[in-house]
Amino acid sequence: MFIPHTVEEREAMLDAIGVERMEDLFDVVPAKYRFPKLNLPEALTDMEAMLEMRNIAAVNETTQDLICFLGAGAYNHYSPPAVDSILRRGEFYTAYTPYQPEISQGTLQAIFDYQSLITSLTDMDVSNASHYDGATAVAEAVSLAYANFRGKRTKVVLSPGLHPHYRQVVHTYNHGTPIQIVGENVDLQAGPEAFLPFVDQDTALVIVQYPDFFGRVYDFSSLANEVHAVGAMLAISVNPIALGLLTPPGQFGADIVVGEGQPLGIPLSYGGPYLGIFATKQEFVRKMAGRLVGETVDNRGQRAYVLTLTAREQHIRREKATSNICTNQGLIALASTVYMSLLGKQGLREVADLCYHKAHYAAKSIADLPGYSLWSKAPFFNEFAVRCPLPAAQINEHLLEHDILGGYDLGQAYPGMENDLLIAVTEMNSRDDIDLLVDVLAEVSHD
Repeated sequence: MFIPHTVEEREAMLDAIGVERMEDLFDVVPAKYRFPKLNLPEALTDMEAMLEMRNIAAVNETTQDLICFLGAGAYNHYSPPAVDSILRRGEFYTAYTPYQPEISQGTLQAIFDYQSLITSLTDMDVSNASHYDGATAVAEAVSLAYANFRGKRTKVVLSPGLHPHYRQVVHTYNHGTPIQIVGENVDLQAGPEAFLPFVDQDTALVIVQYPDFFGRVYDFSSLANEVHAVGAMLAISVNPIALGLLTPPGQFGADIVVGEGQPLGIPLSYGGPYLGIFATKQEFVRKMAGRLVGETVDNRGQRAYVLTLTAREQHIRREKATSNICTNQGLIALASTVYMSLLGKQGLREVADLCYHKAHYAAKSIADLPGYSLWSKAPFFNEFAVRCPLPAAQINEHLLEHDILGGYDLGQAYPGMENDLLIAVTEMNSRDDIDLLVDVLAEVSHD
């Protein structure tokens, strides 16, 4: 709670610094700059302001107005109303950092449940309480690996199939450090074996995506074996919905599993706030950044939850910390927890099944059109790249005229792929939606 200072307290502080009035603190600011005349419109009433904001918002088009086939890391999934209903409870909505477990058991239990669900989904030993987003989680995986080898291994292999934004964040995080980033120039059509020439005794970490940015699904078991053979670590960035259907990365031998948690009941929200998933093996837990909640018993022998292994965090032992992150996306992690709890294992599999089968129906239908072809023959989950007869940007403009939000223009991130469109299909897309997409794409090929 904010409590304003009393007059006596203000006078005491002013006297301590040798100033008579509060206004004297601003003497160093030239008088002509203290109260400049601002070119602002006339003030509005509450009713007028609300109408103005609604008019501005009405210009935007959302997935409620358009049929959406855009993914590329953020997906249009259905979120049950119960998710938002629970989030809006005051106990969660206004909760602060749970440093005092005796008054924070609800928040701590929610985080512990989130961690438990993520470890079950990924088949890993331990999960933290979340990071800011998928990109941050990937970058923190690099920090963990570098710290694990105490800086003696400096090479990080990034797959070009890793989300381009994630790769950019890794570069930003590690600018000016000894870390050497390689592998991004590998042939995009190549499989995991293409990274092996980069893996040697200086390699700290190899990072791949599952499914990758182009939607492709690979078995990384052999890669994991080769990486571990030279003592390096393997991190896999995941789409959590895909894990309702696909083999969890823990069974591939992944050392770290990261990912974007947005598909787990979190709205698109124009890019955030989202949720960074981070799970790892027990042996690396003390190098893992972020908050961690553990289960214990109180002095009455009752189950209780606390922040655990806190001494490894940046705000406690800054000189030995592996990261400056010592927080988590509490409310967003709660949303994903409620979502996963409501759906359960079977429900998550049903969502994944719907995404998979609808995407394959769409891919076959589009590939049958003259001038269109699938960019890759590799297995895929709910996203696939299509080579188009015209630039993807032009295709998307035509789709938007028919109230369809088209796929991601791959030319934005991959030079030479200007005619390639990355299309995502989720359970929200009906067969009629897909058929309309195919019909409109057919119009383009006839123009």
